[in-house]
Amino acid sequence: MDIKKLALLGSFFLFVCTQFSYTQEISPTKFGNGLLNMVGRDSTWSMKMGLRIQLLSNFSWTDDAKNNLVDPEQNFLVRRARLKFNGFAYSPKLKYKIELGLSNRDISGSSEFTGNTPRYILDAVVMWNFYQNFELWFGQTKLPGNIERVISSGNLQQVDRSLLNSNFNIDRDMGFQLRHHFYLGNGFLVREKFALSQGEGRNVTEGNLGGHQYTTRLELLPFGKFTKKGDYKAGDLDREETPKLMFGVTYDLNNNAVKTRSNMGKYMFNDTGFHKTNISTFFMDLMFKYNGFSFMGEYAYRDADNPIAVHSDNTETGAVVQVGNGLNLQSGYLFKNNWEVSARYTHIKLDHDITGKNPETQYTAGLSKYIVGHKLKVQTDLSYLNKVEGFDTLIYRLQVDVHF
Repeated sequence: MDIKKLALLGSFFLFVCTQFSYTQEISPTKFGNGLLNMVGRDSTWSMKMGLRIQLLSNFSWTDDAKNNLVDPEQNFLVRRARLKFNGFAYSPKLKYKIELGLSNRDISGSSEFTGNTPRYILDAVVMWNFYQNFELWFGQTKLPGNIERVISSGNLQQVDRSLLNSNFNIDRDMGFQLRHHFYLGNGFLVREKFALSQGEGRNVTEGNLGGHQYTTRLELLPFGKFTKKGDYKAGDLDREETPKLMFGVTYDLNNNAVKTRSNMGKYMFNDTGFHKTNISTFFMDLMFKYNGFSFMGEYAYRDADNPIAVHSDNTETGAVVQVGNGLNLQSGYLFKNNWEVSARYTHIKLDHDITGKNPETQYTAGLSKYIVGHKLKVQTDLSYLNKVEGFDTLIYRLQVDVHF
């Protein structure tokens, strides 16, 4: 970490500490419920400060097609390091969330379009409950995409998300979101979400290069709410006493997109600036939990009007939109001693004629020990990646997650 980073963090922490004398209440916290919980003297604001780190060890071997594992690789890394702040301002109906990334991976990806600066900001969003069950969000945060992506990386069932997520997710963007929920009767909950975004991902500072991105999501919960928002936490750590189910569908249209994966991936440069095309992404997913058993399923499909990037004379630039589909199935069971076993099947089939990539299938077996729920846990998994007309890979991972 360089001097500028240290100075920035030190100044911010000093600012937070000086607020102690102006607070009405500083609540004592248990492990996993924030480093600080403060409420303003006049009760017009609150702030909860949290810290999270993930430490990962990764091992991989290549199958040489003769049943021999060769070319071993290994690395240790700080997978994630995050500072989180949330609370309300002026009124409990006006909430906010700020999340900063501090690890190398969190801040990587800078370019001329992000001002050639580290991408520290993950989330910076305000959420206004302006009328009954309606909320208006403004800022940079996760779009209402596939369920696996929206689940926090600190609440995962295995060491990390699936190949479906890495190929198709629409991550974060800057813009507006409108959210609403209502009941159909007998606890049947319906949630509606709509987002209008810039369409080029997070931390972009250099204007809107393409069009805008439109995302809509519908969620059906026929048996009512999950315990402690468990529909967006992997594994049934709360041991639902009755079956709980969420079924969701998302449609995302990125108008005149300039990146290879909608608002993600690489920019599609050409001789006039950028190749632009409409990119549509569809997700269908579900989450089921009951008495320690959990199941999550996801399907993703992506298409584009003109997936092959070209110059003004119609010669190809070499960039293509990653069109295709994927399926991800994941299940687990939590024993009463808080050990959990899990398994995952993921199949990715990109359009070979366009992307030149062959289908991939990954099988993963996981084992987790939840010491303090998702706040303090040790997770390990073993994956076998099968590539059509390619070399298969065996991957072993071990991770410790600490969340204050």
